[in-house]
Amino acid sequence: QVQLVESGGGLVQAGDSLRLSCAASGRTFGRSVRAWFRQAPGKERDFVAAINWNGGNTFYADSVKGRFTISRDNAKNTVYLQMNTLEPEDTAVYYCAGRDSDVYYATDVRNYPYWGPGTQVTVSS
Repeated sequence: QVQLVESGGGLVQAGDSLRLSCAASGRTFGRSVRAWFRQAPGKERDFVAAINWNGGNTFYADSVKGRFTISRDNAKNTVYLQMNTLEPEDTAVYYCAGRDSDVYYATDVRNYPYWGPGTQVTVSS
């Protein structure tokens, strides 16, 4: 089992930046994909970004491409989401997710068995 915990959320203004972190514990060895999803009130949980086991490959939703950057530090068992030029439409609960696989371009929530509790990001206009 893998436990994931997000941190770094908060209230910011449009145009600001924010960095989210996701710390993993438990069975963290082996190849794994880490991803970020987000869920706005009344909406489904949507894919944001994913990164493969060594950080060599990343994949982004079109809505965040060029503004968000996903990265990972395996020595710290931590994945990051750097969010720049935030927009009110980015307001959501952000979730870290994980799967034991080399396939980093999986965007369906059903592909990820491990989830964190989420962290709130609110962007004011």
